[in-house]
Amino acid sequence: MSKPLLIANWKNHPESLARGTNILQGFSKKQSLFKKTSLFIAPPLPYFETVSKKIKNYATLAAQDIFFTSEGTHTGVVTPEILKSFGVKLSIIGHSERRALGETNEVVAQKVKTSLLSNITPVLCVGETTRDTEGDHFGFLQEQLKLSLEGIRRKDDAERLIIAYEPVWAIGKTAKDAMQPSDLSQMIIFIKKVLTEIFDRESADKIPIIYGGSVEPENAKQLFDTDIRGFLVGHASLDPQSFATIAEAIV
Repeated sequence: MSKPLLIANWKNHPESLARGTNILQGFSKKQSLFKKTSLFIAPPLPYFETVSKKIKNYATLAAQDIFFTSEGTHTGVVTPEILKSFGVKLSIIGHSERRALGETNEVVAQKVKTSLLSNITPVLCVGETTRDTEGDHFGFLQEQLKLSLEGIRRKDDAERLIIAYEPVWAIGKTAKDAMQPSDLSQMIIFIKKVLTEIFDRESADKIPIIYGGSVEPENAKQLFDTDIRGFLVGHASLDPQSFATIAEAIV
């Protein structure tokens, strides 16, 4: 992907489709800016049809999760085929909030495989819960990456991955108290090292690494000046002006 990546994760917001439509109206006014990015919007599932229609000129629909298999009958789940019927091209997998609900690395790995088999680009979220002076967080991140990518070794699969680094301790902070660019640069180097161990250097270099964790208009430019390829944005993506400012920082 030559354009910088920008993924809006709306989570369980906004509170109504009417409010979501208002947000999209604000986005539409900035569509010439957003066209300079590879923009994906991941709204709550009930909003899919409306969002997919309103963003078709400047963005692509994404999912906040994916079921771990496309086979069988399962009450209450949404299969990859249903996601694709709405035009979903990308799915966030292993988000820290999903992991906090009990989602294991093994389940995440199965979801990544299912996503690849369904031709939906997986955005694998990884990140340490705490940062310590002894460096234990490096071991945590290494294990999380390796287990979440268990069974995925082919080069063509590796080149269809996106890694979203989202340190849990940095989420919900102000721009001042969140991840610092120098620390982010260090972590990106480490993630690439682990990806090289899993695949090879050539494949690892082709895997885009994006960042999520208190990305705000105030710190977007400094964070993007590291070796990342874009952002996974949470609450700031619900404010058209804030989100546009973040987009300006990466184009």
